[in-house]
Order: sequence, then structure tokens, then C-alpha cells
Amino acid sequence: MTNQVTQEVAEEAALMEAVAFVGSALAPFFLNDPRTGDAADSFAALAELDAATAAADWPFADAAAAEAALALMVEGLAAGADNDDLVWEYRRQFVGPGRFPAPPWGSVYTDRECVIFGESTLALRAWMRRAGINRTTDERTPEDHIGLMLAMLAFLAQNRPELVDEYLRDHLLTWAPHYLEVLEEATTHPFYRGLAQLTRASLEGLGAARELSVTLPRFYR
Repeated sequence: MTNQVTQEVAEEAALMEAVAFVGSALAPFFLNDPRTGDAADSFAALAELDAATAAADWPFADAAAAEAALALMVEGLAAGADNDDLVWEYRRQFVGPGRFPAPPWGSVYTDRECVIFGESTLALRAWMRRAGINRTTDERTPEDHIGLMLAMLAFLAQNRPELVDEYLRDHLLTWAPHYLEVLEEATTHPFYRGLAQLTRASLEGLGAARELSVTLPRFYR
């Protein structure tokens, strides 16, 4: 019995390491301008990847889907992270000005009025408060930005693994796959199309691995 418990603990720890990897590997690409942001090392490392080799080790996603997505991302970085097309597409999708083709905040999709700081944002904020999780941004920044939520997933896996399933079931998987499908259709650049595909495959695979039953809200966008 002791050996079995030890093995189960080790397996859970390894799985949480994989969850942390997915969150920390993907979050920077949603949060950082390729030219002016703080993720230069992430972009450089991705540009040098062999898609097939990386896909074989990528957690939760089907290897073929991961390879196709990573190949798109590598293709999108062929001209460098400073390339105008890549930078423009990031700003079009995540910065503005103007109408976002695929807004990166959860409540835009789940709130009847399609606004940021909607009910789902406030529910996430209340959950964080109850769990004693500190904000990493100011009050004017919605917590349900896809990049922030992936970063939080990594944080929880590393520091509060007991909360990972609840977070996924009630706050992230409720909207992220839908948003990522919208992003894939809306983007004009292979890097962000691949990023949307890889993130969605990873999150859906993680939900399946954890056998989570997610109640999807009505989507208004």
C-alpha cells in the first residue's frame, strides 16, 4: 500500500509539472508584444524548435495536432519576432486600438452585454480572494485575460495544486476553448493560428486527463 501511495503521489506531481509547463510556456505569447515585450527568450526558443520532436513531448495534446500547431508557430517566426506582420497581428488581436477580432477576455463571450469585467470576471476575482491568491495586475486589468489565466494555471500547479481542477472546471475551461476557436478563425498570421490550436488542444487534453465535467455557459459572441 505504501508503494502504491508513493507512486500515486509521484504521478500527480509529474502531472502538475506538465500542467505548469503548459501554462508557463504558452502564457508569454498571449501577454507580450513580440517586439517590445518581455518574452524575447520564449520567441527565440520557439523559433528554433523542431516541431516533430517538440510535439512528441508536448503534454496533453495529441502529438499530430501539437506538431501541426507548432509547425505553424515556427513558420510564423521565420522572419523573426521583430517582423512587422507578426507585431501588427499581436497588436491587432491583443492591444488595439479598434475593435478586437477575438477579444482575449472571458466575460466578453459569456456576458450578455459582451463586456469586460462581466459576471464571470467578478466570479473569478471572488474565487481568487477566497483562495488567498493575490492579483498580479492593477484593479483596471481584468483577471480573465487568457494570458493571465494561463499564467495562473502554472502558478496553481506549482503552488496550490489542490485548486487546479476547480480552477479549470469553473473558470478556464468554461470559455477558453471557445475563445481559442474564435482566435484561430480571426487571426491572419500562422504564429497565432498555431498558438490558438496548440493552446486549445492542450487545455482540452488536460480537461480530459483530469476527467473534468465542465458546464459550458451560453456564448454571446
